[in-house]
Amino acid sequence: MSSQRERDRARSDNAADPDTARAGGSVQEAAAPAITVEGLRKQFGDGADAVTAVDDISFRVEPGSVVGLLGPNGAGKTTTIKCLLGMIVPDAGSVSVAGVDVLANPRAAYRHVDAMLEGARNDYWRLTVRENLRYFATIGGVKPDDVAGRHDTLLNQLDLAAEADTAVRDLSRGMKQKVSLASVLATDADVVFLDEPTLGLDVESSLTLRRELRRIVDERGLTALVTSHDMDVIEDVCDRVIIVNDGRVVADDAVDSLLGGLDAQGIRVASPDLEGAPLRAVRDQFEVREVRHQGDHTSIEVTTGSDGFYELVALLRAHDVTVSSVDTIESDLESAFLEVTRE
Repeated sequence: MSSQRERDRARSDNAADPDTARAGGSVQEAAAPAITVEGLRKQFGDGADAVTAVDDISFRVEPGSVVGLLGPNGAGKTTTIKCLLGMIVPDAGSVSVAGVDVLANPRAAYRHVDAMLEGARNDYWRLTVRENLRYFATIGGVKPDDVAGRHDTLLNQLDLAAEADTAVRDLSRGMKQKVSLASVLATDADVVFLDEPTLGLDVESSLTLRRELRRIVDERGLTALVTSHDMDVIEDVCDRVIIVNDGRVVADDAVDSLLGGLDAQGIRVASPDLEGAPLRAVRDQFEVREVRHQGDHTSIEVTTGSDGFYELVALLRAHDVTVSSVDTIESDLESAFLEVTRE
């Protein structure tokens, strides 16, 4: 069953579809993609030492959507983002933001864009939290007094109100991270790039930021491209995921579709008796994902559904295995990511 977010997006897509959206008998024109990458290539170095960071990457991001850009270290995602921000000139291909060619007309493109860099590096630590928001609004071409109400709302939404007049350098790492996000959202940019937005946050702060980020994006109709090694962030915030590996796009699909394409769920069983003949019997009958030995216990994880669970229990009972614990392992985005990049 489709999620509510997907149903809302489907209605939005249909409204913009030139085959279905009509007003007064005329076909409405579909909105231009917020981000377009076509045939992007980038190589560093020459000869035998050359490294191809990006090898013919293409994708589009529609306005108002949140897309996760994932990949192992060295996969090409950072180079791709830097090309989109005009920080790196590609060897081939084109990149555009809000229909503006970033390489041909960077100033016009930058009016639509803001970015949160990893490690809270886009803030001025000597300024207070509120001064940072006002400063970045100003250089973004917005009068800070005109958006003071928005800034107050951001401070409340991200639990920064109590620290509004504190210098950023005096904040914790997690709070600095939230100031970086607030500074990006303080401008009038309609396309934002967020690199590891929850880095350094505790669990509660991460949950708050994910919830509020999605709400802010929806309320303001922003387009966001998000990179993160925390798959919970991507799963909670993003509509769609693009996975790159070895400089190429290896998957591009809705989050729900990626999760739905996984193999059967897993079962993890722990016991002091899972060795020798019982362990071999399980390996013979089931697909074993992982075996761990911890003290006098062994845990084994197998791929199986609900029917296979009863078969597993019967097999263990037949070998006089005393089960200490049983856990169901649900499919998640991390599993999908690992499966795609392995393939």
